[in-house]
Amino acid sequence: MKRELEFKSKLEGEAAADRRTFLAGAAVSAAALALPSWVRASAAPAVPRDEMDGIRSEIEKRHNESVERLQHWIQQPSIAAENRGMNEGCELTMHMLRDAGFEQVTKVPTDGQPGIFATLDAGAPCTVGLYFMYDVKQADPSEWTSPPFEAALVDKPGLGKVLVGRGAVNQKGPEATFLAALHAMRGAGKKMPVNFVFVAEGEEEIGSPHFPQVVRKPEIAAALKKCTSVFMPYAAQGLNGEVTMTLGAKGVVELELVSSGARWGRGPRKDLHSSNKARVDSPAWHLVEALVTLVSPDGNDPMIEGFAAKARPLSETDKKMIAEAARRLSEADAKKQMGVDHWVHDVSWQESLELLCSRPTINIEGLVGGYTGPGGKTILPGRAVAKIDMRLVPDMTAAEALAALKAHLAKKGFGDIEVNMSGGYDPTSTPADSSIIRASIAVYKKNGIDPVLLPRLAGSWPGFVFTGEPLHLPAGHFGMGHGNGAHAPDEYYLIESSNAKVAGIDDAVRAHVEFLYEVARTA
Repeated sequence: MKRELEFKSKLEGEAAADRRTFLAGAAVSAAALALPSWVRASAAPAVPRDEMDGIRSEIEKRHNESVERLQHWIQQPSIAAENRGMNEGCELTMHMLRDAGFEQVTKVPTDGQPGIFATLDAGAPCTVGLYFMYDVKQADPSEWTSPPFEAALVDKPGLGKVLVGRGAVNQKGPEATFLAALHAMRGAGKKMPVNFVFVAEGEEEIGSPHFPQVVRKPEIAAALKKCTSVFMPYAAQGLNGEVTMTLGAKGVVELELVSSGARWGRGPRKDLHSSNKARVDSPAWHLVEALVTLVSPDGNDPMIEGFAAKARPLSETDKKMIAEAARRLSEADAKKQMGVDHWVHDVSWQESLELLCSRPTINIEGLVGGYTGPGGKTILPGRAVAKIDMRLVPDMTAAEALAALKAHLAKKGFGDIEVNMSGGYDPTSTPADSSIIRASIAVYKKNGIDPVLLPRLAGSWPGFVFTGEPLHLPAGHFGMGHGNGAHAPDEYYLIESSNAKVAGIDDAVRAHVEFLYEVARTA
């Protein structure tokens, strides 16, 4: 294969001209005074000025190439939940790694979808770990205004030119932006300030059931032990340019609860005419009754005995961190973006953030049973399924949460209901004074951004394989730029920013370069 990816689509020439004007203005000059403060602040970056000048020129020159690389990646669906395009997605990711300069790139077989292990030895004194995922969520094209795997460039009023596609922000956009940083540094003839140990998986969106098999292979674990920390590229900026950092993430258990007449011993073994409900039990209602026992009557508080027994309460430091976040973040903006009018129990903004960080949850993702097509179909279903996710906080574990659920169902008379865990893992935590967090904060502040800190992400990522036994490495996320719509229709990633507060892809690339130099300096 050729070193550079070859793609068909090209961006408009005037966009390139605008970009040249924007980047040239980053120098300290009269023109720079019209630029956002976070761009002007980068006049004193972690990167030596003589090195950054050449890298910045390469970033600009390679803009089209960077966008086309991302488009090509998105145009290759890789959906673990549907077992769609996974081998192709893995191979493409491996090609992109080799193209970016990784010397050793190896496919790692697992009991599920393969992982990837790669290294880049720059001869630097500092080695960092890098985590990618190459799978994405499912997408129903009928819900999208632009086809989810077309990777179209669309003008978004008030924001600029965005790339719309499944995986655009979660996670191919930020990951492709990081790879663009490596291309720019190599193109400028600059030596990498750190060495890399890279691991990737193709099952993050189904709960990473086999990722530990990748990380715990002896040769991979040995390589990771040499790292000072592990990070994942991220698009951290909100619409106002603000950045929220988290010091960990909740764990998760993804599972299905299956009620069937065959296993229950009551109700039909296959669908019946619904007139028989007068004399035959319903597996669907049996499932609903079981679900009702899992939570409080309003659906908000877990009621599984022992489920949250080990949940660590917020510390005073955590509460102060959240109080400061509540002061700085906009409740109105959060509600608008989420499309909600109330928090549970009508709690305050600060209380909602405390719950977000500290509350274990039991959520119904979906209910499937019987006929779901147009019109009605008078049947008594023989089988019904609830798709569930349970979010966990320190010091809960996925194994104990699953055991508590099974014991609860048996105790409540629902021991016949199948509990099929599809994926999940424990929570993760990283100290605020760890090198990866300090480096991230330093780069954000050099770019004029004072990040908001929260104890943990309410969502989940499998960072526990790094922060837990046996590695005990600090792990976190870093990245400028913006995107939205993860797991939803019209997911997008910002390419050309018309919002003075938010970085487009070129400046997100630049920030990754600064971050790598800062990591080397901080370690």
